[in-house]
Amino acid sequence: MAYNLLKGKKGIIFGALNEMSIAWKVAEKSYEEGAEFLLTNTPVSMRLGNVDELAKKCHTEVIAADATKESDLEVLVQKAIDKYGKLDFVLHSIGMSPNVRKKLPYDKLNYDYYHKTLDISALSFHKVITILKKKNAMNDWGSIVALSYVAAQRTLYGYNDMADAKSLLESIARSFGYIYGRENKVRVNTISQSPTMTTAGSGVKGIDGLMDFTERMSPLGNATADECADYCITMFSDLTKKVTMQNLFHDGGFSSMGMSLRAMTQYNKSLDIETER
Repeated sequence: MAYNLLKGKKGIIFGALNEMSIAWKVAEKSYEEGAEFLLTNTPVSMRLGNVDELAKKCHTEVIAADATKESDLEVLVQKAIDKYGKLDFVLHSIGMSPNVRKKLPYDKLNYDYYHKTLDISALSFHKVITILKKKNAMNDWGSIVALSYVAAQRTLYGYNDMADAKSLLESIARSFGYIYGRENKVRVNTISQSPTMTTAGSGVKGIDGLMDFTERMSPLGNATADECADYCITMFSDLTKKVTMQNLFHDGGFSSMGMSLRAMTQYNKSLDIETER
């Protein structure tokens, strides 16, 4: 059911790759809620995914841009301005770790890969906002949202250098939230989502076990990609005009839990099995 929460609003959505992507779901929901927007991803990702299908569904276009390259972002933002005038929302849904893909442990990282992780997953957010601000591309009370994860605050096995990137991402949101809010009333937030079986998420070591654990730990269960998209829509809307500089947990309550009955029950079962052996 649509509520026209984004009727008349314009934006840019970074990171839609395929139907598994949270950005894909956000685009679908944004369109349903009345928004117009450009889709963007790297040229390589566009070849690997099927974002053209999403663009057709949402009656928009895809602009190839590498978010780590300021020159690409300059062109992208200018095209958005030329098409829509000033923007009302931007979603940054970008993250990738070559170290994770290569299954390198945290104490044996390749530092060239580490730099790429930070550049792609966090510094790109800084670059996006810098160029939006430089071009005066956002309307007053506009909303910029990036997707994060609880590993920015807590150590989770297998998340590796992406945890460092998410910590940096959240810091960037706070710093720019102050500057951009003070000068242009633009709000900047991160949403810390439950582990989600996206294309990127599926590359994290032990993702199936992690999702089962967080499902058992969270009183409301894991938040799905569709539910995350709903939350993003509220953050783009005028209903959250005074929310900025926040890292907003969207994880069914996992981030506030120590131990749940369901998780403890499962743990005790594993102890029983070990005792029987």
